[in-house]
Amino acid sequence: MTEATMTTTCLIAGGGPAGAVLGLLLARAGIEVTVLEKHGDFLRDFRGDTIHPSTLDALDELGLGDRFERLDHRKLAKLSLVTDEGEMTISALSTLRGPHPYVAMVPQWDFLNMITEEAARYPTFRLLMNAEATGLLREGDRVTGVRYRDADGAEHRVRAHLTVAADGRHSTLRRAAGLRSKESGVPMDVAWFRLPRHAGDREDAFLRVSRGRMAAVINRTTYWQIAYLVPKGRYAEVEAAGVESFRRSVAELLPFLADRVETIDMADVRVLDVRVDRLLRWWRPGLLCIGDAAHAMSPVGGVGINLAIQDAIATANLLDGPLRRGAVTERDLAAVERRRTPPTRIVQGFQLGIQRAAIAPIMRGAVPLPIRLLNRIRGVGPLPRVTARMVGYGPRPEHVRIPRRVTPAPEPLTRT
Repeated sequence: MTEATMTTTCLIAGGGPAGAVLGLLLARAGIEVTVLEKHGDFLRDFRGDTIHPSTLDALDELGLGDRFERLDHRKLAKLSLVTDEGEMTISALSTLRGPHPYVAMVPQWDFLNMITEEAARYPTFRLLMNAEATGLLREGDRVTGVRYRDADGAEHRVRAHLTVAADGRHSTLRRAAGLRSKESGVPMDVAWFRLPRHAGDREDAFLRVSRGRMAAVINRTTYWQIAYLVPKGRYAEVEAAGVESFRRSVAELLPFLADRVETIDMADVRVLDVRVDRLLRWWRPGLLCIGDAAHAMSPVGGVGINLAIQDAIATANLLDGPLRRGAVTERDLAAVERRRTPPTRIVQGFQLGIQRAAIAPIMRGAVPLPIRLLNRIRGVGPLPRVTARMVGYGPRPEHVRIPRRVTPAPEPLTRT
């Protein structure tokens, strides 16, 4: 049985980085906002958790920099590439100008808890957990809200002046709206798993490349988080070959972990179906897509979270006035798309270029020309600075312009 319809000014489907940050920005401006999160908590492993300088600057602008600093995290000031011929720096984040010349590695659930707890201090913010958006409400050609299902399977409705789809790369709402996307081919998927970290191991995160194999290796203090690349759509072949074959491959690529590969269990490996796509139009009347719902990103550079948060900041800056008036027009929605499409295209072009020039040949068993050149120059030249700028800030970092109009409660309130 469907319950009585709830109403709100802005309904955000998805409690990930884009949805949570947008919810906080609107709530602190005194705009009524409801966020739906389909899970009962934020505890999902192997989610993107690289917080880049652009986002760290925004946290300072929100007055959350000190609180973020108290979260358990690691600071990454450079990214190294380890090949069969040696090691070099390919991104020198320490050369960035600004207060945060590094990437902060923090569990995404800690980041999301911090953002939503801060948002809960404002009376116009509502977060509904175990609330999965299942479809759109419409009046004519205008979207007027969503239907959602709770943990007991009961159906509910929320009507809103604006609905924001921030429900990820497999967005239910963008599919329901019939929005079309342009998809780019990718050469790989990513198998995520953990291995124990021992005293005496190296401290930093790095990329390891060999003929036919590639992995990102991330220091999580007590364990290594491994992103092991496999050719697109062929992880089933890896599984069929068996765990011993997989362990052997990992040991050959990462010899310093050879004494720990026995801990790998294929049941614990999580596979990311890598996609790169971009909506041809980000909106319908009454509906806006942001973050991965508007543009699925490759894991190259780890920029997905930060691009999504930049979308959220731009959305708040541009729609603050229309939302307070209760009249968000098609022109207003188009303005968000117009502002955020160029940086999205540039970043995706950067990612696709790396995939075509380096990752695809590696997946085919070759040593690509860029790797051969890097082995010769050993990180000398502008590359580490250029990549640091692209990874750290991107082509259009956003700044918080929307003012705080409401005095927050002194302590975070319990989520409902």
